[in-house]
Amino acid sequence: MTKKANPIDAQVGNRVRIRRMLIGMSQEKLGDLLGLTFQQVQKYEKGVNRIGAGRLFEIARILGVPIDFFYDGIGEPAKSSEDTPPVMAFVSSGEGLQLSLAFMKIKDPKVRKRVLDLVKSLSEEEQAAG
Repeated sequence: MTKKANPIDAQVGNRVRIRRMLIGMSQEKLGDLLGLTFQQVQKYEKGVNRIGAGRLFEIARILGVPIDFFYDGIGEPAKSSEDTPPVMAFVSSGEGLQLSLAFMKIKDPKVRKRVLDLVKSLSEEEQAAG
């Protein structure tokens, strides 16, 4: 039987992952700083393993955020998936976050425009084919 993540544990883990990636830290580096394996960090980020209070305090310190960063949005009225802005769903995904971070590193406006045009043309091709 596969262990299912508690929704709050999954949210906290997802916020750990987002913050870790935003500051360019690997799972291995975070694990080293916590005295854990990167596999344990993966389990935390997926919400499969619950992060204890002391460990979360340490993670917040390492990632440079207040504890409430991990709980942002919890306790608010439940939203349907239709109410979740597509941008937030995109940035919360691993690929979306990586793409956003890589795109932000491109300083030349002409290159950024070409990348945007490429992505648009690929999505239009996909829509036309589907």
